[in-house]
Amino acid sequence: MTAQSRPAKAMILGCLGQRLTADEKAFYRDEQPWGFILFGRNIGEAEQVKDLVAEMREAVGGGAEVPVLIDQEGGRVQRIREPIAPRYPSGADLGALYERDAAKGLRAAWLMSRLHAFDLYRLGINVDCLPVLDVPIEGASNVIGNRAYSHDPDVVAKMGQAAADGLKAGGVLPVMKHMPGHGRGMADSHHELPVVTVSRAELEAHDFVPFKALAHELMGMSCHVVYTDIDPDHPASTSRIVTEEIVRKAIGFEGLLMSDDISMNALEGTIGERAVRIAAALDVVLHCHGHMDEMKAVAAAVSELSGKPRARADAVEAAFVAPDDADEQALRDEFANLMAVA
Repeated sequence: MTAQSRPAKAMILGCLGQRLTADEKAFYRDEQPWGFILFGRNIGEAEQVKDLVAEMREAVGGGAEVPVLIDQEGGRVQRIREPIAPRYPSGADLGALYERDAAKGLRAAWLMSRLHAFDLYRLGINVDCLPVLDVPIEGASNVIGNRAYSHDPDVVAKMGQAAADGLKAGGVLPVMKHMPGHGRGMADSHHELPVVTVSRAELEAHDFVPFKALAHELMGMSCHVVYTDIDPDHPASTSRIVTEEIVRKAIGFEGLLMSDDISMNALEGTIGERAVRIAAALDVVLHCHGHMDEMKAVAAAVSELSGKPRARADAVEAAFVAPDDADEQALRDEFANLMAVA
């Protein structure tokens, strides 16, 4: 049975450890999440990660098209580290090179993503939550900070596209984040709810620009941020207004829209209540912590993928392809030389 034909619920789930427990296997088999996500707690050595990914796919009766996600940006957000993968520079480091030489900056962004794909694909991981398309402003929370390529939305768009293309060349699909823009957040949404009060016109002229430029990509991640001029009562991740009026219409994104982690403290209510609200606004609920009681609450709150969300999920699954035949060592050497003079 392929991932494209299997019934799947509108959720992406994590797990607690480096191997699946019997309870996790049974739960995934019964509840059929659409995909999975890995974090640092799940990473030991390379063979262990490959085995864990294989266990996840086996648990849902799917093949290589079952999405397995990770946040592998470089800089401070890099779940797989040495010795499996080298330490990579931050988005801001790449952006600094772009400011000195645009062509070299774009090449470095593509190269780093292509190298991420080498690291991930051999482990069975086929989705990277990259590029970060947020455009920070002065004084904003450091939750984005140097994860961003630039304070210039046009530069962010160009670098983000190069990064997305590098992943796809290596057989890994990108997820744009955090739609429609976390760069103005004066709070860290892991801990509290950011509220953005500037006008919609200003957001469209600045924050939404990179997402509009990459609206053709297949996956995006929403953010737990309130935009008072658009929907003063709900963060983007639970707002049908933001999804329909901004993400779908103004930005023009018709791909699969997932939440940021439902466990983040920006959101109010129980996990089940959060899942109900997110499921009403987005295509897929993302739950990262791997706690069984929370995963059960998410599973009870979401439905099987159908209609437009199912079509978007099918489009993702159909887009997984084998990587190109690039010479890994040659690309690593080229990247090292570029960054040595950055």
